[in-house]
Amino acid sequence: MVAISLNKVRKSYGSHAVIHDVDLDIASGEFLVLVGPSGCGKSTLLRMIAGLEEISGGEVRIGATVVNALSPSERNIAMVFQDYALYPHMTVTENMAFGLKMRNEAVAEIDKRVAAAADTLKLRPLLERRPSQLSGGQRQRVAMGRAIVRDPQAFLFDEPLSNLDAALRIEMRLEIAKLHRRMRATTIYVTHDQVEAMTLADRIVVMNSGHMEQVGRPLDLYRRPASLFVARFIGSPVMNTLPVPVVRPSGGGLEVTLGKARIAVPDGAAGPELTLGVRAEDLAACAPEQAWFSGPLAVVERLGAQTFGYLDIGAERMVTVEFPRGSDVEIGNIAHVSGDTENLHFFDQETGLRLN
Repeated sequence: MVAISLNKVRKSYGSHAVIHDVDLDIASGEFLVLVGPSGCGKSTLLRMIAGLEEISGGEVRIGATVVNALSPSERNIAMVFQDYALYPHMTVTENMAFGLKMRNEAVAEIDKRVAAAADTLKLRPLLERRPSQLSGGQRQRVAMGRAIVRDPQAFLFDEPLSNLDAALRIEMRLEIAKLHRRMRATTIYVTHDQVEAMTLADRIVVMNSGHMEQVGRPLDLYRRPASLFVARFIGSPVMNTLPVPVVRPSGGGLEVTLGKARIAVPDGAAGPELTLGVRAEDLAACAPEQAWFSGPLAVVERLGAQTFGYLDIGAERMVTVEFPRGSDVEIGNIAHVSGDTENLHFFDQETGLRLN
């Protein structure tokens, strides 16, 4: 497998810039996920690495080779698309073998590689079927098999599970994770689903309007988001974020008030308010006099292993709280919650950047 490096990579359509000076090093064998909302540039960046989009500036290096001027076929990478892109008139075997035939590989070598990929992806019983006879998950496994047989330097996945239902997405996510552990192939995977990103990635790149907002290991991004954008994008349910006034006591420093508690915060807030963040699992029921937030439960979601309550704290604001398994909380109950100040996140309201 091979390392991939991006140096000041840019993409513009006329005067409209969509990718801004991306610097990124992907280690050999790493599983890197590009995640972000629709239109953030993640698929465009992937297609530039693949050679399907022209690079407006900067440098893409695969291994020791600068590939800016190379065609997709010369980059020795394999791409798996959202829509499978299978030939409807060909069998599974023919679809998987097609790229090798175009490269004039020996018939014995083609048969060997197709058989090995079919065994890896549990496609043996399906080899003589056509795409119309396959389920969505089976078609996606065929598309992955077609990529595997090429023995590429790297795999690129462009939202490969978007067309599958919830149960199949989970199944295929597990298949992709197992495949990567077995092959240790350098992999770049694009998704807008942060659950896929958290469960698959060695590292995650959070994209925002063509910029890299933050790069890091999944739990690092979850525990220490560098900005409000990352805090609100990574994690389910979404982190609670709300504006709180900054108090400047006579003794110096900055404080915010939550209920009766006065909590010291880092210097650096530019305005009279900052944005406080706290995750649902970091809040718990407490005595009324100790509460940071109090109010009636407007909604209760029971998900089996988890129970989430949405606390109406007034001023059209809701705070999500994770209650212990089996809690008998109901809509309309008055709840009082607080937590450990170590689990609070503070962000500058003007820049959105983390303060602590």
